[in-house]
Amino acid sequence: MLGRKQEINLQLNQILDGALIALSFWLSHTLRYQGQFWFEGLLPIPEFKEFFWLMAIIVPFTPIILEFQGFYRNPLHKTVSMSLRQMAWAVFWIGVIIGGFVVFFKWTAQSRAVLLLLAAIAGSLLLFKEWCVKMYVLRKVVNEGLRERVVLAGDTKDVEEFLENMPEENRLEIEVVEKIDISKQPVTDLVASFHKHNVERVIFAAGHVHFNKIEEAIKACETEGVEAWLAADFIKTSIARPIFDVLGSRPMLVFCSTPEAPWALVFKNLVDRAGALALILLTSPLWILAALGIRVSSEGPVFFKQMRGGRYGRPFMMYKFRTMDMDAEERKAGLQEDNEMSGPVFKLRNDPRVFKFGGFLRRWSIDELPQLLNVVRGEMSLVGPRPLPVYEVERIEKSAQRRRLSVKPGMTCLWQVQGRNQIRDFDDWVRLDLEYIDNWSFWLDFKILLQTLPVVIWGAGAK
Repeated sequence: MLGRKQEINLQLNQILDGALIALSFWLSHTLRYQGQFWFEGLLPIPEFKEFFWLMAIIVPFTPIILEFQGFYRNPLHKTVSMSLRQMAWAVFWIGVIIGGFVVFFKWTAQSRAVLLLLAAIAGSLLLFKEWCVKMYVLRKVVNEGLRERVVLAGDTKDVEEFLENMPEENRLEIEVVEKIDISKQPVTDLVASFHKHNVERVIFAAGHVHFNKIEEAIKACETEGVEAWLAADFIKTSIARPIFDVLGSRPMLVFCSTPEAPWALVFKNLVDRAGALALILLTSPLWILAALGIRVSSEGPVFFKQMRGGRYGRPFMMYKFRTMDMDAEERKAGLQEDNEMSGPVFKLRNDPRVFKFGGFLRRWSIDELPQLLNVVRGEMSLVGPRPLPVYEVERIEKSAQRRRLSVKPGMTCLWQVQGRNQIRDFDDWVRLDLEYIDNWSFWLDFKILLQTLPVVIWGAGAK
């Protein structure tokens, strides 16, 4: 599938899956509801309208979560076991969402049997639909009449390299009817191929062709009404991914080195804020304990407030429970020689400015809890690179190190779970942050959150 077709097919797949899940929900309820009349001993369940709140969650969110799991990718190479594993994860996340509504809103899932039947019926229908999609794609591959007729144009070497690197599934869906070297052949040869082969699309792989020649060829496509695609990999980058956008009416080629899934990031933001609110409620006794302990053991405010560097270095006010004496900043200059961290960051394993109860709060990471307020406000995420004080951000000298600022900062990260204060080299810290940015996924966030729990419980590296 190519470009817009791929996007349209994905949306149609998700709409169809949503409809199949809604149908499965109705069937599941009907079977269980009628079962109470057919079999003695079965407890009665409410009418279908009592399950609408569950449908409002399960029907729209399941296809979205399946997309995050890669359910709609590579249909020709997927196995049943792979699909079952992806659906199992979707069931898990839907269960988490439903559990949240049950706990916080006191809504009730009226029948577990309906949900179990739903999982079985919907799973079977989704697998059958996936098999049908696979058969359809295979039919297109076998039947050349269904494949898209394409001309490849550009420098001969660029064209061959483009074909060699094209994903197999894309290559199977097109029929390359002719290759034209527009750096040597006239544009009239390209136009002649349109008439000869009834071409639907021209793909230009022309990284080594002069732009004037490409412009002339694309204008010829425009006149003939043939769609022209220009490969955008003529500028080689090792990290940034090229995407297209529009500024006003001007098309823009954008090189983006941060996660590029906009809907996934919107969903991450929603999960962050909902999760932070839930954690604030769950940890409220610890907030009271921390506030009372700080008041009793040290003079000064309960909260420590400091300007930190947010996304792209934009300053924001970060909150923590205060763990240091009030003159901590004045004493910092005299401790610079004892700094155990390389680079612009200042850290001491046994910082003498931390008062006794503050050390307890740090050991169990209770001092970090007020940052949940920053997450609710959208300034931080649950998972992301740790935010540095603004004055430390200003001292970052290497451009590569500043790339850690390209995403929203978080309460926990790979650095937090793979060594925390045991990591003394700022370059190693940045390496872990960039590893997170370049490999971001919901699954990675989930793993980091799970790995954070034992770090907090055992206080690893928090002294």
